[in-house]
Amino acid sequence: MSTPGPRSTPGPVSPSRRTRGLARGIQRITASSLGPYQSAVIRIGFSATYLLFLLRELPHRHEMYGPDAPWRWDMAEQLISNNQAFTTLMWTDSTVWFEIVYALALIAAALLLVGWHTRAMSVLFMAGVLSLQNRSIFMGDGGDNVLHLMAIYLVLTRCGQVWSLDARRAARRARAALTAEGGVDGGVEADKSGCSPRGDTAGPLLWVAFGAVLVWATGTDNLGGTVWLPVLFWILWTGHGVWWAVNRYAPHSEPRTLLDVVANLAHNATLVVIMAEVCLIYSTAGWYKIQGSRWQDGTALYFPLQLDYFTPWPALSDLLASSGVMVMVLTYATVIVQVAFPFTLFNRRVKNVLLVVMIGEHAGIALLLGLPFFSMAMIAADAVFLPTVFLVWLGGRAALGRELLSKGRGEVPRPRDGAEDREAPEHSGSGGHTLVG
Repeated sequence: MSTPGPRSTPGPVSPSRRTRGLARGIQRITASSLGPYQSAVIRIGFSATYLLFLLRELPHRHEMYGPDAPWRWDMAEQLISNNQAFTTLMWTDSTVWFEIVYALALIAAALLLVGWHTRAMSVLFMAGVLSLQNRSIFMGDGGDNVLHLMAIYLVLTRCGQVWSLDARRAARRARAALTAEGGVDGGVEADKSGCSPRGDTAGPLLWVAFGAVLVWATGTDNLGGTVWLPVLFWILWTGHGVWWAVNRYAPHSEPRTLLDVVANLAHNATLVVIMAEVCLIYSTAGWYKIQGSRWQDGTALYFPLQLDYFTPWPALSDLLASSGVMVMVLTYATVIVQVAFPFTLFNRRVKNVLLVVMIGEHAGIALLLGLPFFSMAMIAADAVFLPTVFLVWLGGRAALGRELLSKGRGEVPRPRDGAEDREAPEHSGSGGHTLVG
């Protein structure tokens, strides 16, 4: 009988192999925008949250942000002169101007929701959120703070790659070009965020209108007292103009490739910042709760259930508050999940389980405590960690439901071919686990 030889041990990783791995990593973050479905869900979630909020407060808009607000014009002007915040509502105290700003915020939220010219609408959406929230800063809660930050982050993401009118328009133009040229791309270059410059007049008109407002606001020093926001506005406006010109006149040139790389880097970096922001929110909330005596003895949940302001369903709140065991379990579970979540991100199964628990927790907050918009904002932020496979499946079910609805109305559904399926960017089938997949 032969004896087995000594077991070989893997040697050190060669420099060439390490270099190839680094090159693949750089290629991945520069050649593609990661998490297209996650960024689309964030876009849809936050725009829907703010749209519904503005619609709900439409009868009370004057008391919240307008001329009848308890936080009067002179008080807001004094505060903004100190904190240097940006808000278009302080450009003039005219009621007509307030109505225009509120209407534009509504329109921007609705158009960003459906993904129409997502780049321009994300900027207008950010301006609307900042204008209303900075006008009356005491009207918000934790959900408004999250919305405030995410509105800024969205302008740096390519959030219209999938599930948007831009993506559908780009897919149709690509399909038409392939058909016209017999399967060869006839020069129609659809940009990855779903915007194509050819035959589109709305984009240039929006760019010119935004440019005129930006020039006036800069000249009159109405962009707030900070440096970063005017710089961001000008970079976005200039970048959009350069992007359109290069797409229009040199779609296959090296400058086009360079712009794509810069956009991918900005998108991917912003996605990482959003993930870090969500982890920071949960970790700080959890660790602060640990320091509270009511959270330590398991009774913290009982007290808001006794407040009329947080009991939209008194019978349900009383039923839950009457069970000391249930109150204690939910109190401790809230702290455990919030503290543990950031440490589970690199374990797919545990992360997905805690993600479901947190989404269920926010749904419970919306139902029991009457805070629907706070819960919607947090669920939209949590969506950055949803698995791509689940989101693709969800999108397929939504498309199937839309086709069935069209059949029920007697409409003939449009046949789906390969070009339509390419509305969603393709991903490698490596099966590797990432934070967003």
